[in-house]
Amino acid sequence: MKKKILIGWIGTLVTLLFVAYKTPKQPIAKKEEVKDIIIKVNDYWQANHKAEIRSFWDHAAYHTGNIAAYKVTKKEAYFHYSLAWAKHNEWKGAKSNNKSEWKYKYGETDEYVLFGDWQICFQTYIDLYQLSDDKSEQMIARAKEVMEYEMSTSKIDYWWWADGLYMVMPVMTKLYQLTGDERYLDKLYEYFSYSKDIMYDKETGLFFRDARYVFPKHTSENGKKDFWARGDGWVFAGLAKVLQDTPKSWKKRAYFEDIYKKMAITLKEAQQKEGYWTRSILDPEHAPGPETSGTAFFTYGYLWGINNGVLSKKKYLPVIQNSWHYLITTALNENGKIGYVQPIGERAIPGQQVDENSTADFGVGAYLLAACEMYQLVSQQ
Repeated sequence: MKKKILIGWIGTLVTLLFVAYKTPKQPIAKKEEVKDIIIKVNDYWQANHKAEIRSFWDHAAYHTGNIAAYKVTKKEAYFHYSLAWAKHNEWKGAKSNNKSEWKYKYGETDEYVLFGDWQICFQTYIDLYQLSDDKSEQMIARAKEVMEYEMSTSKIDYWWWADGLYMVMPVMTKLYQLTGDERYLDKLYEYFSYSKDIMYDKETGLFFRDARYVFPKHTSENGKKDFWARGDGWVFAGLAKVLQDTPKSWKKRAYFEDIYKKMAITLKEAQQKEGYWTRSILDPEHAPGPETSGTAFFTYGYLWGINNGVLSKKKYLPVIQNSWHYLITTALNENGKIGYVQPIGERAIPGQQVDENSTADFGVGAYLLAACEMYQLVSQQ
């Protein structure tokens, strides 16, 4: 009798497994639903914020997402919003024309032309040029001038903080695509190598925010390595953009791809069960609770890798299923506002309040990037 019962149970289990295998899996989301989310989020932001503001990093990071949203939705209002912003800023970052006073350490005034936070705007200017029927040289002239000047110097320490890798690496790959000048790729590797030397952790494959936060000189509240989520989000997303814009024949491509893949492994293990990453990636108790900007950048990075065959879909699809659920439930308010964005800063701060009302343009930009890559994924299903 026991033998018959056991055989019966085995038969039932085999049947269930066969049915599960043959049953089509439900898509993560429907294409039109994702598109509706992109429009809802971006329409809300643009309805509540004017385009005519300065071209510093926080605003410029939003526009990298807005351009992605335009490419998916084809809404002309999105194109013209970025165009109005670019014209307001005269197609420049920091505006000094006196090269003798140009600086590149931290600064928010017009002489800090060589500081990466004033260069991220060039990503959108180049995109607008590429997307425009009226390709005026003015749109890209300043980007070329600044980056060519920078490359003419002997300095290699332009990118001394993790954020700078997202701000400027894609500028250099876009200018390479535009001009065919391989100096952009050579200098990209040279500058990145400097950044890696001072910020990279070989054990985890993650990046400290800058040299001040390297372990054990700096630790989390619980004595662990303190990797700031948005900082590593900038890097992970920046690496995806580098791989997107460089030829497969580039001799340094495998170098960047290996770093990107190692980050993906560590980040997968650090994801919280609710789908987000905490502000201190490997010490969830340091600053507990959800955070959207880092989570959105990681989601974008994973999705780009899956969509382009660089990351294993089988291995990483559960990661983005989980993070996407967080992004469309917890992070997204009913009216289209994106919440749980950590304010401007450079580290995870214990006790800092981040809630559904915490929003910022760079967080919205990251969200749009993730949503647009999700649109590409579900369009293939």
